[in-house]
Amino acid sequence: MLPFSRVTVIGIGLIGSSIARAVRATMPSVRLTGYDADAGVRATADRLGLFDDVTDTPGASVIDADLVILCVPVGAMGRAAAAFAEDLPADAIVSDVGSCKAEVVRALAEALPGATVIPAHPVAGTENSGPEAGFATLFKHRWCIVTPPEGAAPFAVERVCEFWRRLGAEVETMAPDHHDRVLAITSHLPHLIAYTIVGTASDMEEVTQSEVIKYSAGGFRDFTRIAASDPTMWRDVFLSNREAVLDMLQRFSEDLSALQRAIRWGKGDELFDLFTRTRAVRRSIIDSGQDDPAPDFGRTRE
Repeated sequence: MLPFSRVTVIGIGLIGSSIARAVRATMPSVRLTGYDADAGVRATADRLGLFDDVTDTPGASVIDADLVILCVPVGAMGRAAAAFAEDLPADAIVSDVGSCKAEVVRALAEALPGATVIPAHPVAGTENSGPEAGFATLFKHRWCIVTPPEGAAPFAVERVCEFWRRLGAEVETMAPDHHDRVLAITSHLPHLIAYTIVGTASDMEEVTQSEVIKYSAGGFRDFTRIAASDPTMWRDVFLSNREAVLDMLQRFSEDLSALQRAIRWGKGDELFDLFTRTRAVRRSIIDSGQDDPAPDFGRTRE
């Protein structure tokens, strides 16, 4: 039995369009409805045939839904939910895909009092955005963290978990606050570092932009890939999860200072020990199936 028969996706970017494609591939009998605040995006989604219906208003998109998934920046969750609150069926479940959960739980509870809200976070994505960037296998063998608020109905939680399993994801449940602390170090801080390094390289007056691009080594190229991620989404992530991010940033700053001292005083053994430990982390990520073991991070070559 399918966990849901009528699914609405609000926000048709990379994640929203990938959900639509994945549902088509794995649960073809599910009726899909889409909505996006941008009329151009709605037109593109309609042209691509991502949904059975693409509506012109958020209320129309949810009127017969049994699952509504908000795929908008975390700072817009409350506004997006309030826009369809009056039309939401009483038995529908509302979920999301945001990278911060405690703030989302609060915003959706305020916008949708009495509704069943089961937030989730598929830990998957690329640096690309828009409805044409999605693909059906984006979530396959990736983690989706479901973060039910306290007192959530177990059956509703299981329905959302099963939905993501059907899309190919590995599913874990986690308290919203704990999720935010974990993701602060595994996702949010790396993005912050990438944005900073690429910004620093761009600002260096003694290095021209052409030289930065011409002599980009693999490490810098990987940072630019991360730093190309959607600016609106990541602005909202850092503001919504500021306490956990600042906590992890302080810890990182202390570790960076220790590394600076090791380099300054020629402590090669300390550097070697750190690099050995970090290499083992990389190996464990590959062994768990969360990245490609091919040389050069699986980049294709002509």
